Amino acid sequence: MARIVMKFGGTSMAGIERIRSVAARVKREVEAGHQVAVVVSAMAGETDRLVGFCREASPLHDPREYDVVVASGEQVTSGLLAIALHSLGVPARSWMGWQLPIRTSDAHAAARIEAIETQALDAALKSGEVAVVPGFQGLSGDRLSTLGRGGSDTSAVALAAAMKADRCDIYTDVDGVYTTDPRIVPRARKLKKITYEEMLELASVGAKVLQTRSVGLAMKAGVRIQVLSSFDDPNDSATADTLPGTLIVGEVEISAGEIGDDMERQLITGIAHDKNEAKITLTDVPDKPGAVARIFGPLADLNINVDMIIQNIAHDTGSTDVTFTVPQVELAKALDALEREKDSIGYASLVHDTKVAKISIVGVGMRSHAGVAATMFRALADRGINIQAISTSEIKVSVLIEEDYTELAVRVLHTAYGLDAEEGA
Repeated sequence: MARIVMKFGGTSMAGIERIRSVAARVKREVEAGHQVAVVVSAMAGETDRLVGFCREASPLHDPREYDVVVASGEQVTSGLLAIALHSLGVPARSWMGWQLPIRTSDAHAAARIEAIETQALDAALKSGEVAVVPGFQGLSGDRLSTLGRGGSDTSAVALAAAMKADRCDIYTDVDGVYTTDPRIVPRARKLKKITYEEMLELASVGAKVLQTRSVGLAMKAGVRIQVLSSFDDPNDSATADTLPGTLIVGEVEISAGEIGDDMERQLITGIAHDKNEAKITLTDVPDKPGAVARIFGPLADLNINVDMIIQNIAHDTGSTDVTFTVPQVELAKALDALEREKDSIGYASLVHDTKVAKISIVGVGMRSHAGVAATMFRALADRGINIQAISTSEIKVSVLIEEDYTELAVRVLHTAYGLDAEEGA
């Protein structure tokens, strides 16, 4: 018998028929002898609708009341799933975030989970009852709080950690983690396993399978995650233990050969792309100590995340150009802050470009192999794709290119690193 958290996203809960299909999946795990807690998202599109209502009511709404409104979507689906389970003869109960409770910080609309009290939940699971918990919500003081968009993944991982669950199964509209987006590269391969670090890097650079915060929490707490499809044949009697998803675990577990039979790990695990970057260039910035700090200080004060940074060779005039990227949604705010600080920074002109894309290669094999970046640069150069900026980490190399070349770059690199599946595989 195992203790399992099953998490279902908005597309999995989009309507009564899909909720019935989810209930059937939960029933199979219960009949296999497992203790099961389920975390659910709101129906697809529902949170956007509720957010729209808040903005329409007042652009400057109170975030505490915003939380009350937007958390209602998960409350509906948790109650409906409990009802569907009852109809299948499975004992179940919905637990709101404030009933457990899931205690959070007081940053309403972007709260962080601080603790989960599991005594009542443990008793329910041991009695054979399925606990259905709405994702995305918790309790701050005496007020309902929410975790920010995509927070249901974080709810599920946090609950799994608090319950000491054997595994957290994330059911979504894909059947696992692929070497890249299969819509761009039809010969992309599904990965049997991937490390927390690799998944965290992929999530942070554009892969949409899991929310970044949830992967970071899983890595910190050692929660084993399995990514599965909720759209497989609903009449299939298989349990999650036998389904071919992707396991996200620690590197030690993979290296020890506890999962799969791979004798040699792939050098590059995956390739991600992100078209939501914007490039900003400041020209003729004074080339002296403190100049760069005056650029990025105001951006940091506004919590604007700066990614790639390039400082060019100094001009004969004693100045230099500085280029960096920010998320497109933060571009207007960044430009406004930099224009207000123009006299303090001392730059000549400010230009920006939104027609760019970030392409990233990720793999723990980079730690022990030379020439990984060189392969990337050569493959792009051979196809006439210019690199505008570069950033690296221990297991990642990212480049900024013209947006029109995004799909070509992904396909070229996927082939260059030997990630293409064999014909018919």
